[in-house]
Amino acid sequence: MNDINARPSHPFPRPSRRSFLGMAATVPLAATGALTLGAGTASAATNSAYVMCYFTESPDMLAANYGLHLAVSTDGLQWTPLNQNDPVATPTEGSLGLRDPFILRKQDGTFVVLATDLNGTDWTYVSQYIHVWDSTDLRSFTGYRRMKVHSLDTHAWAPEAYWDASRGQYGVIYSAVNSSGHNVIMVNYTSDFVTAGDPQVFFDPGYDVIDGDLAVGVNGVNYLYFKKNSTLVGARSTSLDPGSFTEFSTAVSHNGTEAPTLVKSLTSSSTWYLWGDTWSPNGVFYAWQTSSLAAGTWTALDQKTYTQPLNSKHCGIQPITSTEYNNLVAKWGTPAWNRLKSYNYPARYVRHSNFVGRIDEYAFDPYTDSQWKLVPGLADSSGVSFQSVNYPTRYLRHYNYALQLDVNDGTSSFAGDATFYRTAGLADSTWSSFRSYNYPTRYIRHSNYLLRIDPISTSTEQQDATFYVGY
Repeated sequence: MNDINARPSHPFPRPSRRSFLGMAATVPLAATGALTLGAGTASAATNSAYVMCYFTESPDMLAANYGLHLAVSTDGLQWTPLNQNDPVATPTEGSLGLRDPFILRKQDGTFVVLATDLNGTDWTYVSQYIHVWDSTDLRSFTGYRRMKVHSLDTHAWAPEAYWDASRGQYGVIYSAVNSSGHNVIMVNYTSDFVTAGDPQVFFDPGYDVIDGDLAVGVNGVNYLYFKKNSTLVGARSTSLDPGSFTEFSTAVSHNGTEAPTLVKSLTSSSTWYLWGDTWSPNGVFYAWQTSSLAAGTWTALDQKTYTQPLNSKHCGIQPITSTEYNNLVAKWGTPAWNRLKSYNYPARYVRHSNFVGRIDEYAFDPYTDSQWKLVPGLADSSGVSFQSVNYPTRYLRHYNYALQLDVNDGTSSFAGDATFYRTAGLADSTWSSFRSYNYPTRYIRHSNYLLRIDPISTSTEQQDATFYVGY
């Protein structure tokens, strides 16, 4: 879940869950998704990729969509949205929307999808249910239903599930306000995700806790990460018994951070990643890395190394096989557009604003200003031209060496100004640089965040002229 820890003195463009709870602490917070190791027929040894589920929002809510979205990745760091970043399933009961989806591979190798029953940001909305879908392959979603988890006058935010081998059942955890008057992480046990047993308190350290995410059975220890005062903190236990977890880790955050998601590297037996979703600014994911969950310390990753799906919020991440990865791409397709990330300012993306080319810090609206179709070059089909997604008659071109978004007038001079050759990145050969067609000694670069074409000589200029082409 998100938007929960700010106090009324924090200026926000719209009511947040944080400011709401600052005024009414009787409404619950949330819990996120769980990671269960070794469950199901597809063991960790056969997994070679990841799927992410999420919903979407953007600063001015132009991207707000409370359906189930999917993205895939081969390394768990660079993500490709599926279905053009549109939803693949949408709830048809309750609030008719979801937040905080989570995917679990069950013991039989199929999947179950859970999500918060909340459409939008009305934190007063009461729901005693969570959304549930079944799926054999994440290409179709069947058996949609809501499962009741409590009878409190509150809601159940950000559910996750895990296999509890000692009980022979699945645990479903989520956040709700109980008789303590603050948010605790609750647990219900279920065998079928149709009916659930009575709720129990899973974790209550005596203060508001939300967004719990589990890593089960890591060298005999279970880890629960959660949000505490806008930071991500871990607790651990050698059992999965309710009330057995004890806080132990060093807190990490980047401004206001929530929705921790633990991800095990598929290529390193000791490497783990921790994803967090910020509420200030809203919707920016940050990632940390550790070589030991037991140590409880994390190192922030350079934003050059990871790229979240556009406008993604509060994700869940599940390992999948290469066949599942390929089948998902075949079913849902990859985006028809790209985004370009700056090499030396990796929080910034290429966009147009008032038809001027520039790099701005993600996230922003209109988010479509940063979406481009890299089409065959207008002057030379072996080059590329940047066609705007939200102004499809306009292309990025240089004029007096500055880049701007203009309508294609069909002239050869416009075609030349709007054509570039994609080369190995001048600062990093795994990235890209773009050389001008009609000024071949000049490359696209940013200067004071504005885009232009210049000759490149210094290392700083090389970095200015290097971009990651992703989604």
